[in-house]
Amino acid sequence: MRTLLTCLAAFLLLTTPALAAETIKLGGFFDLSGRASFIGTPSKLVAEMLVEKINAQGGINGKKIELIIADTEGDPAKATTIATKFIHKDKVVAIIGPTLTDTGMSVKKIVDSGKTPIAMTVGGDPVIMGGKFGSYEWVFKSPQRSQTAVERLFTYLQEKGLTKIALLSADDGFGKDGLRWMEELAPNFGIELLIKESFGSRDTDMTPQLTKAKNAQPQAIVVWTTGPAGAITAKNAAQLGISLPLFQCHGLPDPKYIELAGAASEGNRMPATKLLIADELPDADPQKAIILDFIKLYTEKGYDKQFPINTHSGYAWDAIMLVVEGIRQAGTEPAALRQAMENIKNYVGISGIYNLSPEDHNGLGIDSMVMVQVKDGRFTLAD
Repeated sequence: MRTLLTCLAAFLLLTTPALAAETIKLGGFFDLSGRASFIGTPSKLVAEMLVEKINAQGGINGKKIELIIADTEGDPAKATTIATKFIHKDKVVAIIGPTLTDTGMSVKKIVDSGKTPIAMTVGGDPVIMGGKFGSYEWVFKSPQRSQTAVERLFTYLQEKGLTKIALLSADDGFGKDGLRWMEELAPNFGIELLIKESFGSRDTDMTPQLTKAKNAQPQAIVVWTTGPAGAITAKNAAQLGISLPLFQCHGLPDPKYIELAGAASEGNRMPATKLLIADELPDADPQKAIILDFIKLYTEKGYDKQFPINTHSGYAWDAIMLVVEGIRQAGTEPAALRQAMENIKNYVGISGIYNLSPEDHNGLGIDSMVMVQVKDGRFTLAD
């Protein structure tokens, strides 16, 4: 009997590591609570939806994905703790998330020292910028760069002859990123920023900033923020009787924006992913079939009832797929996976067609974005 038990124990010791290796562990952390939970929670649902789909189709190279979920609560300190756990305790192959630029910045050093690839779902560019922003060797991101969104917006403004702009931007990492790119790129498009006003991302009244903006006599007002602050700005502008064209950034194309801003949202324009106007895409667009399949699956899950499709909806899907594409090509050894990810070419995703390089860990161009406007209470292609 003792011999049998000894043999059984030896067998378990030998086979347990092998069994553990049968899954590919990914860590996914999002704002499931806090000010960006309206983005983070559906991102989690989409991540789980895609992992379920991949596993049902046999996994990656024959191995199933094990997705470990955590809530950053929008707290940079919490994000660093979770990232550390993912790497050193859970032994994940890669990380997906987080939701906010500030939390993304807090984990750059963690993944760099831990040599673990991360595909972020944040809007700001500093996460994949080097120099004073720190190494981005192990960091990738699926949403368009703020630079790309600014270029798309400025191209449209230039085409419409709107060259004198009043700018309102949030004082958080995302808002400062947009401000930096607008200041840098405005001269290239013949655009003049007549006035630059900032506000807190949780502020509930932007009347003072809008009053100053109106007095500067611009041709249009641009607002750079995410969340309720954008809708509040639109409502304040309407209350002040400002009839100037109002432009929001690529973080706000979401039915929730229309719900919060109400009638004040009508006519507002902003850069967005093609996901918002899928039915208006030509059949020849290589993204159309992919996007429609995504919408069908998302709707069948019933997620649209609580979290209607918006410009953020595909970010977690694309982030996971960048990791998946890398694993399919190079396996799970960290350095090989990282290198494979930064050389992904022509991956057709929900948010665009990705062509990454060692210098560009995002890989999306201006052609991945469209300008949308609110018309009769819904988003359509901008005129």
